[in-house]
Amino acid sequence: MRFAETDKAYGLVSILLHWVIALATIALFALGLWMTGLTYYDRWYNEAQWLHQSSGMLLFAALLLRLGWRVFNRKPQPLSMPAWEQRAARMAHAGLDLLLLLVIISGYLISAADGRAVDVFNWFAVPAWLPAIDKQADIAGEFHFYLACGLIGLAGVHSVAALKHHFYDRDATLIRMLRPGSRP
Repeated sequence: MRFAETDKAYGLVSILLHWVIALATIALFALGLWMTGLTYYDRWYNEAQWLHQSSGMLLFAALLLRLGWRVFNRKPQPLSMPAWEQRAARMAHAGLDLLLLLVIISGYLISAADGRAVDVFNWFAVPAWLPAIDKQADIAGEFHFYLACGLIGLAGVHSVAALKHHFYDRDATLIRMLRPGSRP
């Protein structure tokens, strides 16, 4: 089993980071939507928020790790496909990374608006580094929601494209992200 990429295949580290980030993003989106329906008197009001914030900070660490891994490891050669499809894939991947980063930053700005650090599962705290602006939590909250919806929408398009490659084109695009070292 390969941990790093080759010219033709993804390694275990990239595959694990991809799926951990994907599943965490979906779970955080679902938790965030559920949280918006809670009232101050619900038992989960504070716990859900703490779980969402803590998980979001860990997701940020995973995103930084994945981006760092990409910088220091070669990327497998793209499979044979039209140039427009390769450009669309590059743009979608860049969009996913950018949207995820912006969702996390806007979530941090909501959490840090009151000047308190963000507690991460009682392991450590991320301080509120920036001075709060008027209505910061509300403004960041709007951005957070719409950016998250955009992220989930683009992730859906990304998933449909992977399934199209697997079932219609019958190429190894999806298999390469499921099995470390699998070759086209």
